Amino acid sequence: MSGEVARTIDPEFPGLASDVIEGYRNAPETMVAEIIDGALSLLPRPRPRHAHGATRLAGRLSAFGDPRGDDPGGWIILLEPELHFGARPDVLVPDLAGWRRERLPDGFIDAAFATLAPDWCCEVLSPSTEKLDRGRKLAIYHREGVGHVWFVSPVMQTLEVLRRQDIGWVLVATFEGDAVVRAEPFDAVPLDLAGLWSV
Repeated sequence: MSGEVARTIDPEFPGLASDVIEGYRNAPETMVAEIIDGALSLLPRPRPRHAHGATRLAGRLSAFGDPRGDDPGGWIILLEPELHFGARPDVLVPDLAGWRRERLPDGFIDAAFATLAPDWCCEVLSPSTEKLDRGRKLAIYHREGVGHVWFVSPVMQTLEVLRRQDIGWVLVATFEGDAVVRAEPFDAVPLDLAGLWSV
């Protein structure tokens, strides 16, 4: 048994080392705790510019999550949902995620975390998170069948739209500055990028 990592019989985290679980459960409120490939990841909570971009984007997509009049609707969009994937599990916290309503099981909105992969995830990039967002988290999103991923950079003022293919991700478009765009899977409604960057 020497050299083996101690595993837990915790039913919520059956394949994880006990120190990873303890670190996750006792993470400071100032940190975002994730578990990726069996390892604990602790990153600082988003800075105001990052949080502002995420909040503004959620507002711009309200036509899909909280439709009025001729809005398309059809989605549940959440800020910083906790996602549990796989048997270990991986625990991810994207900045935003969206599910098509027709896929949602009963009780989805009342659960402590989601085990159903979103149809769309958005990561708002910052220097401390970009490598992880573009690397291991993106690979898990692909493995779990997430259909689209957006990368939003408030500093560079860019929106990258990726679409899942069986062999990997396809970059559909990169939008910049104050353009008004139609970005899948939310291309039914124009998105004014200037609103994401302005204060």
